[in-house]
Amino acid sequence: MEKEGTKLLNRGLEDEMEVWGYVPCRWRTLLLCVGVFCSGGLLLLLLYWIPQWRVKATHTPCPLHSAHTLLLRTTDEFHRWFRVQVKVMLSKSHGPFDPFQLRTDTHLIHTNSSDTPTHTPSAPAVSTTMDVPGLQTLPVQVRYFTHHSMKYFWSNTLQNFEVLRGVEDLNETCTTLLSTHNLGLCKAVQEYRRLFFGVNEIAVEVPSLFVLLVNEVLNPFYVFQLFSVILWIVEFYLYYAAAIVLMSAISITMSLYTLKKQYIMLHDMASAYSVARVSVCRGDQEVMEVLSTELVPGDVIIIPAGGMVMPCDAALLNGTCIVNESMLTGESVPVTKTSLPSAGLEGESVYTTRDHKRHTLFCGTKVIQTRFYSGEPVKALVVRTGFSTEKGQLVCSILYPKPSDFKLYRDAYLFLLCLVGVAAVGFIYTIVLNIMNKVPTKTIITESLDIITITVPPALPAAMTAGIVYAQRRLRRAGIFCVRPQRINICGQLNLVCFDKTGTLTEDGLDLWAIQRAEKGRFCLQEEQGSAGFLAPSSFVSCMATCHSLTKIEGELSGDPLDLKVFSATGWILEEATEEETALHNTIMPTVVRPPAQHQADRTSTMASEQSMPLYEIGILRFFPFSSDLQRMSVVTRRLGEKFMVAYLKGAPEIVASLCKSDTVPENFAQELEGFTSRGFRVIALAQRRLDAKLTWHKVQSLNRDQIETSMDFLGLVVLQNKLKTETSAVLKELQTANIRTVMVTGDNMLTAISVARDCGMIQPGERVITADAVGPTDDQPAFIRWRYSHEHTPKIRPDPVPAPSGSSLTYPDPAPRAFQVSLSCTQLIDMEFQEAGCEQHPKQKEKFHFALSGRSLSIITEHLPELLHRIALNGTVFARMAPDQKTQLVEVFQSMDYCVCMCGDGANDCGALKRAHAGISLSELEASVASAFTSSTPNISCVPNLIREGRAALITSFCVFKFMALYSIIQYITVTLLYSIVSNLGDFQFLFIDIAIILIIAFTMSLNPAWKELVAERPPSSLISLPLLFSVLSQMVLSLVIQIFAFFWVQQQGWYQHWSPQADICTTNKTNSVPDYNVTFPSNHKHIKSYENTTLFYVSSFQYLVVAVVFSKGKPFRQPAYTNWAFVLSCLSLYLFLFLILLFPLPAIDNILEFVCVPLEWRLTLVVIIMVHSGASALLETVFLQLLELWLTGEADEPGGFGNAAGSRTPQWGNEHYGYRFLTWLCCRRGKLRHARYAHVSREVENAPDWPPKPTYCTPTHTHSDHRTTPTREYSTMGRRLNFPIIPESSTTFY
Repeated sequence: MEKEGTKLLNRGLEDEMEVWGYVPCRWRTLLLCVGVFCSGGLLLLLLYWIPQWRVKATHTPCPLHSAHTLLLRTTDEFHRWFRVQVKVMLSKSHGPFDPFQLRTDTHLIHTNSSDTPTHTPSAPAVSTTMDVPGLQTLPVQVRYFTHHSMKYFWSNTLQNFEVLRGVEDLNETCTTLLSTHNLGLCKAVQEYRRLFFGVNEIAVEVPSLFVLLVNEVLNPFYVFQLFSVILWIVEFYLYYAAAIVLMSAISITMSLYTLKKQYIMLHDMASAYSVARVSVCRGDQEVMEVLSTELVPGDVIIIPAGGMVMPCDAALLNGTCIVNESMLTGESVPVTKTSLPSAGLEGESVYTTRDHKRHTLFCGTKVIQTRFYSGEPVKALVVRTGFSTEKGQLVCSILYPKPSDFKLYRDAYLFLLCLVGVAAVGFIYTIVLNIMNKVPTKTIITESLDIITITVPPALPAAMTAGIVYAQRRLRRAGIFCVRPQRINICGQLNLVCFDKTGTLTEDGLDLWAIQRAEKGRFCLQEEQGSAGFLAPSSFVSCMATCHSLTKIEGELSGDPLDLKVFSATGWILEEATEEETALHNTIMPTVVRPPAQHQADRTSTMASEQSMPLYEIGILRFFPFSSDLQRMSVVTRRLGEKFMVAYLKGAPEIVASLCKSDTVPENFAQELEGFTSRGFRVIALAQRRLDAKLTWHKVQSLNRDQIETSMDFLGLVVLQNKLKTETSAVLKELQTANIRTVMVTGDNMLTAISVARDCGMIQPGERVITADAVGPTDDQPAFIRWRYSHEHTPKIRPDPVPAPSGSSLTYPDPAPRAFQVSLSCTQLIDMEFQEAGCEQHPKQKEKFHFALSGRSLSIITEHLPELLHRIALNGTVFARMAPDQKTQLVEVFQSMDYCVCMCGDGANDCGALKRAHAGISLSELEASVASAFTSSTPNISCVPNLIREGRAALITSFCVFKFMALYSIIQYITVTLLYSIVSNLGDFQFLFIDIAIILIIAFTMSLNPAWKELVAERPPSSLISLPLLFSVLSQMVLSLVIQIFAFFWVQQQGWYQHWSPQADICTTNKTNSVPDYNVTFPSNHKHIKSYENTTLFYVSSFQYLVVAVVFSKGKPFRQPAYTNWAFVLSCLSLYLFLFLILLFPLPAIDNILEFVCVPLEWRLTLVVIIMVHSGASALLETVFLQLLELWLTGEADEPGGFGNAAGSRTPQWGNEHYGYRFLTWLCCRRGKLRHARYAHVSREVENAPDWPPKPTYCTPTHTHSDHRTTPTREYSTMGRRLNFPIIPESSTTFY
């Protein structure tokens, strides 16, 4: 529901936004100017940071159709605000596709909504009139605004703004596009449409250094630093102010360099091949060359035979193209693009780039070669230009990334607010104390403001970033490249990893293991590669040789790896027509395949059942490309000398069998298929159909694939072996040991995926697999889920194929020298109130189990059974037959359960999921890796534990640095407030020494600890609001406070103590003291810096900084021990030695610089004792007491669940954050309800549910289907919330 007064932009999309309209208000603007003047410009700066306040302070609300300014707010969890200005242009039509008559006698007019229209001579000269006889229309105002490089135009129909994307906005069918948009646009229409769509370029503007500098300096962090520097200059703390200015200048310079470099790289990537000369059709015959920047949607361009880099998204109108789409998909395998369908259901479908991507040439992809008619070159219809293209959207996602939501950063802001509260207390304390001591007003103001700069350390952001920078450097050395460094910390919280199968868990290459022909509805004996007569010319082999998308590029076969492997196994030869040969014919010269010479000679003896022909050559006349949605591809061929055509089909066995005549599919098809797939083989099925002899070439070109791919004859199965990568099993075991869930997301067959999951250890021996097959609703029954249980069984291995009686399955030798597993099935339709009956193998309540389901089932469950979605996802391990968008959908499901998700894929079809996951790892180094945060140069999953280890180390480093910087500010805050009580302070060089020599060196070196060498089951905390962290920080604060107060008051109780002055220096009056008398001639103490309290607190606080740095710099189990960090150790030892040296053996020069006073030797020794006591107590708190607290929390929490099930709802980390949250909300006087992870709630529900997982009612072996077909079963249904589910008839039960 839209709120009153608001509208939604991009409804239902990722970038959905709410929009409000405003018009300027003069009296509000005048009041704002007064406020800015009175605040010295601070109010203007605040409004710069908060744009919605600026608009509301100077504007009044109004309807959208009359708004001059718009406020946009994203509807996601971040609720980001944007301010945009509405502009107006004058036109004779409201939209780019409105019908009109053209004249070229006026200029276009551009205006701002608040300005007077002005002529723009540089714009194309276009004037339009509506196509109504005798009616001359006046120019109309077209309102629009630009946001994130996209133009939004006002729609009178919708009464809202909408973005114009291109030809897709017409919602026309493919047939309509072919018939009405095939001639191109005249120049006047093209210029008019450019008014709406703009120049066809992806222009990434590189900001000037001045603009970048202003944006960087106006960052709140630098503004606070500027305020601090001004304050220090007023107080004459010149050296420290100069040091901070120098550090800030270096930081800003590095930031500007990095930003400028990134903008230049993105600009180069976006503009690569973006401007070129293209041939555009201007009517029936006219063709002219124009710059690609002049293209608009509706233009028809000619694709040259030698190929080109596409400057736009275009739908192919005729011919075919071989395209390299690695820039978008990460897959360097060339893809064949065919023309838009002109008939049938496909022709009548509404064109969209998503549904018709096999007919669309995308911007940035490279057309390698084309196939065309003589005299009729390959043409394409421009459908999208500029930032609306696929490449443009990819660039937009980089230019305007979605902010990363991480609990650490949210809690850091909350913690800073607590420090601001402490600073406010100190601010008031300082004012009251100085007024009581009758301190001058100037001093009161400066010292009270100074306490704020002490409490909130300006160097905190830079110090926390250091750990991420070091981790990024270590990842680069390990071959993992990161384009979003902030995601490294998030990797420390990953608890679920989704893996693609092919190319990720298994090898890219496939080996042809065997073929299984089918004749007359029965399977023949299995044939292994190399056996006699293997792959001799036949219908089966002809299908293998022709049904593919292979092409020759520079003389080398190129295409899908599976197609390459199957075709190369035949040994046949592929020949393609040259451009010269094609030009001599009126049709496309077909690709021809033929067997090698030796098979030609033996053809008569091996093909007794087929017609003998003098030459066995087959031409491929029509090609229907593979579709991941349809899971099949097909071709139409004609054998040389034959009068009829033959269609060949290849695809997923279940799909191919469903398209074949039932009498040609063997009865034991399901058993044979499961026999292969259960052992991890990849299986594809082949089929053929002899077409009517009256069917001509031209008629074939007009047929759609549904008319071809029906009533096929089943030919058999091709069995390929896909081996696991050597690193896969070890990496998965390491992740399981670390209690990180692993999930397989693949487009392959379900049983193959389950077998691979068992082989690689994703599913452990003895763990149950439950296949959930969801069936969508029909008119007479609701949606339901059919469950199937699999049990492990290890049969005897037979090395040779053994013939079996008719109708039963064969046993095949295993490809690997080990036993293989055969699954037994239990099928049921479940009733939650149905009691256990008749099956002894049902899983016990605590038994580990895994759900396996297909992409289709996932979509059905998401739409019709959402109450079961999280329950199934909680234990879902294998997701097969997943389309690219379903992979993205699955990642979103896991994220909705509060999992921290990593997606690892090879780049092909994984880009959406890689982009959506918290951490996407691409194993492809191609340009598609820009969609993922991380790219591994090592093509295996060993990069995953490396990334998690570095993420955990970086996260712990961030916590350590944050704790250290918080303690640093509090320790210095305590020191300064104590000195304020005696109207004193730290000196300029004292501040300089503490902040530069101690804090910065320690903060940057303590981040250098490398990651621990192995993953552990324990996960680092994700929040600063956890009881151990709060206990650690608060206990150290209290300890530092007690020690400093004790030292402060104890020094005043010494017998030699008196108010210090140069004449009353203890070393001057006590001649027996061995310390030299160098204070007598020291200048006057005009700032009241020198005092015994100052010297005492400086030494105590300096050692406190070092002590907390050491105790906070923890190693195992997430980082290497601190002693391995030689830079940190060397820094600490050097500072310890230096401080002890100047404490026990004072040096006059250093004492003068740091403004120390001379104290007796016995007091120096006393300070050593105080320092030692503090060090011991600090170490005791951080080790013994903190460990006892964590053990207590572990005892309070429930034990985590097993790996097969989700972790328990109350882990030690849950307890940490539970009590920490309660404490901090109490401290902030807020009442809030603790939010647990959703998967923890679901896990607790499942553990207490006696009817989950669903229990089978009958078990039957896989190879016996008689009982399976006749046993009544129950299914989970959406009928009724009270678990009242219908009995499904026997015919609903299907083979698997």
